[in-house]
Amino acid sequence: MQAYADAHGLKLRPHIKTHKIVQLAKRQLELGAVGITCQKLQEAEVMADAGITDILISYPQIGSFKAARLAELAKRADMTVAVDSVEGIETAAAAAEVAGKPIKILVEFDSGMKRTGVQTVEQATALAVAVAAEKNLVLEGLMTYPTTEQTAPFVAEAKKQFADKGLEIRTVSSGGTPSAFRTHKSAGVTELRVGTYIFNDRMIMEAGAATLEETALHLYATVVSRPTEDRAIIDAGSKTFTSDMAGGSAKGHGLVLGYPDAIIERISEEHGMLDVSACATKPVVGEVLEIVPNHVCPVVNLHDRLTIVQGGQVIGEWKVDARGLTR
Repeated sequence: MQAYADAHGLKLRPHIKTHKIVQLAKRQLELGAVGITCQKLQEAEVMADAGITDILISYPQIGSFKAARLAELAKRADMTVAVDSVEGIETAAAAAEVAGKPIKILVEFDSGMKRTGVQTVEQATALAVAVAAEKNLVLEGLMTYPTTEQTAPFVAEAKKQFADKGLEIRTVSSGGTPSAFRTHKSAGVTELRVGTYIFNDRMIMEAGAATLEETALHLYATVVSRPTEDRAIIDAGSKTFTSDMAGGSAKGHGLVLGYPDAIIERISEEHGMLDVSACATKPVVGEVLEIVPNHVCPVVNLHDRLTIVQGGQVIGEWKVDARGLTR
């Protein structure tokens, strides 16, 4: 991903919500990333504690409690915050005043995800004007997720309307691993925010953005029961897997390697129920199954440590430093 960004003149700002591991964030920076992206303040606090000093918070921060914590972060790191409301601007401005240091602002727009983000260029321009009026804030530009066919037209019109107000767009930050390698085709985007690419998962495979060989994080579960001919039970359930589905033609809660016709059709806390009726050969009690998770980001957040395997040998482990930090 870094090579792609470098080849197309894009700045890479990896999203650490996927791995939540300080060591991996630092490695991404060593390879050329300009900084990191965090979704929540607690993630950013862990990364700042480890000495990382260029952090984007890509999630709305609202209220005095968030402002106080953002201020403490801003004292230690160069902070950028995404906003899509006047309340978000007020929170960032309050934090910057306490920190005694400017905070950069990206105005978020909705490029089709229908989550956060302003809906029109006019709304983005109005927020940009409000940011520029705050003495402790610096208007950095725009942010969106994911990169779609709507991105470039929005950016082009925003540049015109911002310029009419005497405002400049320095950065246009866009993200999404499935669309990452098309980012250079979206005129105006200057920064790439991606997270899942570091491991990939079944969702990314279904999107055609990764092959099985390019998935780096797999789960292992043991068959603990075969109550019927067509059902196998594994010792991994909702505390191990995500409830997210992979989309496309993919069925179940993960891809079982060696048993592509097996479907993890249901999960409870500690049980994974596999439909093995379509399998030519069926797993047996005691067999350890290797599984590609549907969505790797929430899976990592469910585990304390990741075991590192190279050439079939265990060579170490990583602590998931920001596990469970969602505030």
